[in-house]
Amino acid sequence: MNTHQFQNIQYSVENAIATITLARPEKMNALTGEMLEELVQAFDLVDADDDVRAVVVTGAGKAFCAGADLAPEDGNNPFASETIPRNPDGSVNYNHASVRDFGGLVTLRIFDCLKPVIGAINGAAVGFGASMIVAMDMRLASEHSKYGYLFARRGIVPESACSWFLPQIVGRAQALEWCMTGRIFGADEALRGGLVRSIHAPDQLLDAAYELAREIADNTAPVSVALTRHMLWRVPTADHPMEGHQIDSRGIFSRSKSADAREGIASFLEKRPAQYPDKVSSDMPDFFPWWQPRGYERD
Repeated sequence: MNTHQFQNIQYSVENAIATITLARPEKMNALTGEMLEELVQAFDLVDADDDVRAVVVTGAGKAFCAGADLAPEDGNNPFASETIPRNPDGSVNYNHASVRDFGGLVTLRIFDCLKPVIGAINGAAVGFGASMIVAMDMRLASEHSKYGYLFARRGIVPESACSWFLPQIVGRAQALEWCMTGRIFGADEALRGGLVRSIHAPDQLLDAAYELAREIADNTAPVSVALTRHMLWRVPTADHPMEGHQIDSRGIFSRSKSADAREGIASFLEKRPAQYPDKVSSDMPDFFPWWQPRGYERD
């Protein structure tokens, strides 16, 4: 097992699966600025390691994540910077980096990840905990898990780019209900609403998440999975199906000429497990990424 030392999270890799564990159980794994930075670093490790084929994210103790730490040790505002950046005319400079929502830095980093991300939601996931999981590709729930988009009950609004991610996952009507009521709901409602894939006994949750990760790691081509992940996250928000056709065509054309495609066909015909040679670090097709990087600033 490979591990990396952090203060607020745990990171390990075993049998091609990385596990990221939020590790402040005494605070129900509530988010701090330092934890945020460590989460971004952990996903950097994931993308840099070709031996990692999938990621499982879970929490230590009874909670997944209780949101932002509302009583941080440094005494700062838990939601945003205390400073107010100003333009020369005295108006608020909303383009300034200090205005950026802290949690969004994590969800956008998960969005950019090149590996599948699976949430094993072991307990309470509220506030940032509930926003973070909708940037993941699949979510499995413990019977004891609870969820809450509590922002309106704290006098704020959805954060961590939740206003984009949540409707993509559960639909606009369900997202509006959960965010405008701010109520806490259980695993059964999360399943009915499409937030989670399945519900498991607490002692079986991680095994189920690893089984799903293992299915990806053992049977698929890493480059194909990386491309597929970004195709299915990015193309559905386009304004015309032609964008899907454009990206599909480029993907099929380039992948069909790859060593992975030759191995995929040969292994099928020879009735043996495939050994895909292409690596995410070096063999992504030349049209990737097909989008322009999006900066934070607005006119």
